[in-house]
Order: sequence, then C-alpha cells, then structure tokens
Amino acid sequence: MILAGGHIRQYFNQRFLTAFGSGLVVVAIAVVWIFYIQRGAHVEPRGKILKVRTLATDENNSVAVIDFRVDNASDVLVVVGDVTATVEEPGGKTAEGAVASEMDAQRLFQYYPILGQKYLDTLKMHDRLQPRQVLDRMIAVRFEIPQARLDARKNLKLRVEDVDGPAGEITEK
Repeated sequence: MILAGGHIRQYFNQRFLTAFGSGLVVVAIAVVWIFYIQRGAHVEPRGKILKVRTLATDENNSVAVIDFRVDNASDVLVVVGDVTATVEEPGGKTAEGAVASEMDAQRLFQYYPILGQKYLDTLKMHDRLQPRQVLDRMIAVRFEIPQARLDARKNLKLRVEDVDGPAGEITEK
C-alpha cells in the first residue's frame, strides 16, 4: 500500500499519538501502583497525651510525669531511638526537659507518693513498636522551670525518634 505524501504524515502522526497515549496510560498505572504499595511504609510515630502530673522539686525545678499513647500506623517496625520533651510557656518561650530513666522514674514515684501510682511502663530506648501497634506508656521529665510555669504551659510536645531517623511528635494541645 503506497500512500501519497500528505497521507504518510497523517498515518505516522496517528500511530505516534496512539503509542504515546498508550505509554502515558502505562506510566500512570505504574505510578498509582507504586504509591499503593508504599502506603504503609511511611514511619512516623504519633499519638496522644493522656495525662500530665506535675511536681515541684524545688523553687526553680519541676517534674512532669506524662502518660501517653503512641501509635505506629506504618507497616514497618519502629525501634525507639530517642524521646525528648519540650514545653511551650505562655510567653512563647520553650524549655526542653531531661527525660528520666526507668529506674529514676520508679524512685520518683517511691519518694513522692503525691504523684500517685505508676500505671504504665516507661518508654525507653530500643523499645519496639510493632507495625500497626498502639501502646500506652509514660515518661518522667525534669524541667528547669518552676511548677507554676509548667502548669500554665501553652503546649507540651513529645518527640519520639526511630533509630533509623524518622520521628513523630505527640502534642498535648
């Protein structure tokens, strides 16, 4: 079949557009499939602060015992690498606290019965959050601010970091 000059161009343009359109559809399907497969691979521990108990250790320092729920919504194991706590004061100033170890938290409850009972285990380094697992944990944090300023806080944030780098924030408000 011999086509005249104008018809050849139209024939190739039509074939090119058909191939190009088919290629676009294949690429779009591949992109959607990749996003679908990766939907649970985003590691970001999140959660909710359940209760905060505060105590003045002296006139310039205080302790916060924070009960919280942490949720690993991903399909990947999270191994806790670090936990930090910061408080935002009414004036906007932030203060980072020193997180106590499990042994220090036990002593704190022993020496200060006014804090009540220690209901939850302490979230510590190398704790494992299985995929899709929700855990209730606590931490004790010492802040170098008076209890009155701690109680008048605007917000309290916990930052839970995975050993591989990803991190998530749990905020009180």
